[in-house]
Amino acid sequence: MPRRKELCLTTWSLPCLAILLACAARAADTPRTDSNASDGTHLSGNYVLQPFDLIQVQIFREPDLEREVRLTQESTVALPLVGNVDLTGKTVKQAEEYLHLLYDKDYIVNPQVTIVVMDYNRREVNILGSVNNPGTVGFRPEQKMGLIEAITRAGGFSRLADRTSVKLSRILPTGKTENFSINADDLIHGKSSNPWYLQKDDIIFVPERIL
Repeated sequence: MPRRKELCLTTWSLPCLAILLACAARAADTPRTDSNASDGTHLSGNYVLQPFDLIQVQIFREPDLEREVRLTQESTVALPLVGNVDLTGKTVKQAEEYLHLLYDKDYIVNPQVTIVVMDYNRREVNILGSVNNPGTVGFRPEQKMGLIEAITRAGGFSRLADRTSVKLSRILPTGKTENFSINADDLIHGKSSNPWYLQKDDIIFVPERIL
């Protein structure tokens, strides 16, 4: 059974306590599934948390510390007692282990921390040009979506599409934009082993054939 370590409340200012109380959210008895996942599967512990994901943090037998918080653009969250926590690049499992260490250090003996992803920052790619339904296509976390699947979900190639010279524009972690020219016919007929899995915010442009 977790045992709360002694804490001097005089170290907390009234404004800080007010902010923490305002952030309190309703508790959930069981993990929820991703609302956009049609198959109802839970996100695994290997899912890497992303900015603007909404998570529920639970500590066994410590209901007053339970919070439902959304990661900031910098992948931080504000939690009771431990304050701002940086979860950049951490999986759900790694974040649980990290919070265990933070709470165990000064506040709770052997805390059992559980993190549930309530809502994720939607991944989207933009598909433009000679497709039947140009626009935005979204996909779930941990789902791999290749170039052809994305174009299919955008209604497929139009009759004037140049499938041999599809353009893919991608912003790299450095901020630099990299451009690729892809022969989609090779993908369709199995002549290429690279499925061109897409990343968040990729832009696909399908040009028209020159008649």
